[in-house]
Amino acid sequence: MTLTYPWEIVPFFFLVAFVYSSVGHGGASGYLALFALFGVASPAVAPVALVLNIFVASTSCWHYYRGGHFSWKMLWPFVASSLPAAFLGGFTAISPEVFSVLLGAALLLAAGRIFFWNTPPEVGTLRNVPLRASIPIGGALGFVSGMIGIGGGVFLSPILLLFRWADVKRTAAISSAFIVLNSISGLAGHLSRSSFDMAGALPLVVAAVGGGFLGSRMGAFKLSARILQGVLGVVLVMAGAKLIGKVFWMG
Repeated sequence: MTLTYPWEIVPFFFLVAFVYSSVGHGGASGYLALFALFGVASPAVAPVALVLNIFVASTSCWHYYRGGHFSWKMLWPFVASSLPAAFLGGFTAISPEVFSVLLGAALLLAAGRIFFWNTPPEVGTLRNVPLRASIPIGGALGFVSGMIGIGGGVFLSPILLLFRWADVKRTAAISSAFIVLNSISGLAGHLSRSSFDMAGALPLVVAAVGGGFLGSRMGAFKLSARILQGVLGVVLVMAGAKLIGKVFWMG
C-alpha cells in the first residue's frame, strides 16, 4: 500500500503533533481527522498514523519521564492486556464503512476528552487503580485502538482523570507510554496481514516529530496549549461528523 496526499496537509501535521504531545498523546486521532478532512481515503492511513504515533508519543514519554511523572506500577496492568489485544485489533480486517463509523466515534470521543475531561483532580483525592478494572480496560482499549489505527491515549486519559487514578501530569506520562506500546503492537498486527510503503509519508513524519518534540517539552516543563487544544477539538468534531455522516447519508 502507498499513501498519496496533498502537500498542504503537511504543516497541519506539525500543529496536531504539537498540541497532542503537549498532553502526552501521539496524535493518531488528529492525523486521521486531517486525512478525513482532506479527503484522503486509503487503507494505509491507519498504519501511517500508528508510525507517527510511535515517534511523537516517544518524545512525550521521554520528556514526562525526565519530569518525574512516570509510574511503571500504574502502567503495566493496562499494557499487559492491551498489547495482545492491539495486535489482534490490527490484524482484524473490517469494511470501510465500519472503519469510518468506528473512527468517527473515536474522533468525537477525543473531542469530548478535550472539551469536558480536562479538569485535574484535586490534591489529596487520587485513588489506587484496581487490577480488576485496569486489565479489562486495557484489553478493550487495545483492541479498538489497534483496529482503527490509534494508540488509545484519548480513551485512557479521561478514564484516569475521571476515576481520579492520576493527576494531569501523570496521566500524560502513562498515556504516552501506553500509546507507544499499543501503536507498536497494533502496527505489527496491520503489517502481518498487509504491507505498506512508508517512504511517501516521510514529510509527515518530519513534521510530526518536530511538532511532537516542541509540544511535549512545553507540556512537561511549561504550559499546555489550551487554546490550540480547543481548536483541535473543533477539528475532531468536524472530521468525526464527516466520517459518520458519509456512511449514513451515502449508504
